[in-house]
Amino acid sequence: MTESLTVRDNRTGQEYDVPILDGTIKAADLGKIKSSDDEPGLAVYDPGFVNTASCRSSVTYIDGEKGILEYRGYPIEQLAEKSSFLEVAYLLIHGALPTKAEYEAWVHEITFHTFVHENVKSFMQGFRYDAHPMGMLMASVGALSTFYPDARNISDAENRHIQIVRMIAKMPTLGAWSFRHAQGKPYVYPDNDLSYTANFLSMLFKMSESKFEADERLVKALDVLFILHADHEQNCSTNAVRSVGSSQVDPYSAVAAGVGALYGPLHGGANEAVLRMLKRIGSKENIPDFIQGVKDGNERLMGFGHRVYKNYDPRAKIIKKACDDVFEVTGVNPLLEIAQELEKIALEDEYFVKRKLYPNVDFYSGLIYEAFQFPPEMFTVLFAIGRTPGWLAQWSELVQDKEQKIARPKQIYTGDRGLDFVPAAQRWA
Repeated sequence: MTESLTVRDNRTGQEYDVPILDGTIKAADLGKIKSSDDEPGLAVYDPGFVNTASCRSSVTYIDGEKGILEYRGYPIEQLAEKSSFLEVAYLLIHGALPTKAEYEAWVHEITFHTFVHENVKSFMQGFRYDAHPMGMLMASVGALSTFYPDARNISDAENRHIQIVRMIAKMPTLGAWSFRHAQGKPYVYPDNDLSYTANFLSMLFKMSESKFEADERLVKALDVLFILHADHEQNCSTNAVRSVGSSQVDPYSAVAAGVGALYGPLHGGANEAVLRMLKRIGSKENIPDFIQGVKDGNERLMGFGHRVYKNYDPRAKIIKKACDDVFEVTGVNPLLEIAQELEKIALEDEYFVKRKLYPNVDFYSGLIYEAFQFPPEMFTVLFAIGRTPGWLAQWSELVQDKEQKIARPKQIYTGDRGLDFVPAAQRWA
């Protein structure tokens, strides 16, 4: 039996039977509800797409009430513990885990596409000494479209594959170079003998030594952070990639839009805000006053609560464990003690429990990034590198989806109508 919704239009008295599929109704079916043939049909007003599905996707599943996150059906907890970032990237892009031969070929392809054209280096060196790394990353990702003009042929599966490989491979290079640029240090070329994440750390921190060797615990922790950020359903930046990609532009331009969306403080900058909050609190003794300030509306509890999760963010639990490995190498961040006490109080206080304010992915990730000696402006660059496979999986799904159309939301016009134009000579007389 087909599920449906019966709608009675009180303007006309007419009833409509609207089919329900996968818990949704089609906006086009609402558009059939009109007060007269001369009037437009009903539309949905939904700022921020809070309750509007823009696509069908098999990439990522989230149950915010239960705190579940799955990539292609696999729980994030299992992937973080047992997989690697490049294997997860393969899973997101191809929809299934690779065989041994497929994985080795995948790693080989990405490893040998990490180098960028020397003109890209010149392009990045043209930025001011104090350029924000995210601005540099956004511009350089967009610039790649000019180096690979064949990327516009998005209908060709083989062509899509090579662009996806190129982008996943080159993002750490571009991200590391933006980091080095801000420090006035020479750019470090990729080392193809190293793993994906170890190579990234080498390009970030290598100085005069012939071979950079990162502590494996740090490599693993950063790999886990990349996995946790690899995709998160239809968030702001993914929506930007899909929206721009719906014009059938090349994937570099679409992903550059995602980087731009992530640049915003409401999306990618939350972990930096957590660090500022912890530093402002200063010590455990000041936490009760801070908590009271939150309740009184004078303070904001950063890193708690999420648009989707109404439970403990599953990624936050994994990052909390990763903290131990990182601090074993770098020494404990003194802010950790404040963070742990703040979490303990918030999880027990009825004010926060009632509002379902649980720690999210940003609460502990900033502490780890700071332990790596990353400046706050690099946090979103790390986020973007991890999110690239998810953006590309969503983009690939978009361009093959026959139901998708160019993004063109409706609006509710609130301005003037029918004004008579008065020439400047009369207006200014």
